[in-house]
Amino acid sequence: MSKRSAKIALMMVVAAVALFVVPAAFAQDGSMITTDGARKLGGAIGAGLAVIGGALGIGRIGGSAVEAIARQPEASGQVQTAMIISAALIEGATLFAVIVGLLAVL
Repeated sequence: MSKRSAKIALMMVVAAVALFVVPAAFAQDGSMITTDGARKLGGAIGAGLAVIGGALGIGRIGGSAVEAIARQPEASGQVQTAMIISAALIEGATLFAVIVGLLAVL
């Protein structure tokens, strides 16, 4: 990750936290966030992070596989088989994490 994209990501996280915290801080009744709301927010954030992590993992696998095939075209069958198995395992773990995150909402 380059320095520029890291700064942009940090600014987005700060902005998201500000959007969630500032309205509750200025609430008239003095209540911040309810337990139900925190549970739903945590589940949604967890499911979203799981999807982002899975997408990054599969993207890296695909990029590395294409690079390996470009270096050694004769090994393309083995590389593709390993790539598909790895992508399937990542996809399964991601689906499991999304289900757990969404179950936290219920």
